[in-house]
Amino acid sequence: MNHLSLIIAYIGTGSAWFLMIVIAIISFIVQWRFKSKFNQYSQIALMSGLSGAEVAERMLRDNGIYDVQIVSVEGQLTDHYNPETKTVNLSPDVYYSRSVASAAVAAHECGHAVQHARAYSWLSLRSAIVPVINVASTLTQFTLLIGVLLLFFTNNPLVLAIGVVALALVTLFSFITLPVEFDASRRALAWLDNNYTIMQTREEHEQAKDALWWAAMTYVVAALSALATLLYYASFLFNRRD
Repeated sequence: MNHLSLIIAYIGTGSAWFLMIVIAIISFIVQWRFKSKFNQYSQIALMSGLSGAEVAERMLRDNGIYDVQIVSVEGQLTDHYNPETKTVNLSPDVYYSRSVASAAVAAHECGHAVQHARAYSWLSLRSAIVPVINVASTLTQFTLLIGVLLLFFTNNPLVLAIGVVALALVTLFSFITLPVEFDASRRALAWLDNNYTIMQTREEHEQAKDALWWAAMTYVVAALSALATLLYYASFLFNRRD
């Protein structure tokens, strides 16, 4: 490998590494901001006095969904919708709380249930590739570091190439998740906006919108982080010289 190719390899990997650091910092800031917003709006009582579970129940009913259960799960910010079991899973801070934050999160998770009931294409695609992504995620844990070591010591790129392909699938999954999350928030806010018995003031609605926006940003930075990591490992392959 000549000096020029060494410089090219260094610049390519170095740039990807720098990008990873920048996105990691942004991710930390966004995560901190989201948790701060959630805690802030968790302290603001919903004027309607409804709990997160009651908000979820009303949204499902208003959308004609009667085969989805609302359950409480352990943990903090562990809220999610499971399309396989048809359950809206709410953390205790959301299930029992009667705050603006709990109403926003509960409505968002029910937004996923509505997507499922309406066969929303992005959710269907996301659910269909979950088994493949589970395998790909497992592969990345074993192939990336080992692949880099083998590339440097034996100049064999096969293992690293497998890892990069697996990581590319995981990254793609992260970006497919974005429209799913944004659409769920859109459905939640539209329903809340049309149900003044849930959120009775414009201020409550704006607070819920703010909380969900920061929640969505966590998925954006997660996708960008996955992309930066992909570029970092791919740079070893693309800058390889015999």
